Amino acid sequence: MFVKKVELSADVHDPKDFPKALKGEVGFIGRSNVGKSSLLNAILGQKIAKTSSTPGKTRSLVFFKVNDFYHFVDFPGYGYAKSSKIERKKWGTLINNYFSRSRPRRALFLLIDSRIPIQSSDISAFEWLISMGEKVVIVPTKIDKLKKHELSKKMVDIEKVFRDADELLPVSSVTGDGLKILDKVLRDYLAEE
Repeated sequence: MFVKKVELSADVHDPKDFPKALKGEVGFIGRSNVGKSSLLNAILGQKIAKTSSTPGKTRSLVFFKVNDFYHFVDFPGYGYAKSSKIERKKWGTLINNYFSRSRPRRALFLLIDSRIPIQSSDISAFEWLISMGEKVVIVPTKIDKLKKHELSKKMVDIEKVFRDADELLPVSSVTGDGLKILDKVLRDYLAEE
């Protein structure tokens, strides 16, 4: 596996607290309750990202230092109705500030829930990231919940909607399906100079 060593680098609520950039960085973005923290824990090989049955648990940008050279960045989940307007505005400022800075971003992994219809908020997030020239990898999660024919049909729909994505990587944090491919893709993006 690509990840040999991991530690929490920073839990950022204010742009002044962004950690010093390392050799490369990848971000994990998605709606609340898409399984972002579970996937991160599966990739990182330990329960270091906070998981919860309550949506909207991540309320900051969480930087994990990987192999001493890279940051994996866990973004707050979007689309969570119970967060206040003030809180959403604060997250927006934090995220905009992150993207306005010159950091060694290699790719952004946009997680979408394979069990539900493609959400307008997922399309908006994707279009916004693409408009900024970011490399976006679409990661349909929770594929273990679908039958094979359902997943095949869903993947066709996802490919149509997100045709400008760099890659499409369906995964399950529960069964481990797709994790080896995701591990290789992470290695490939981070090895770029």
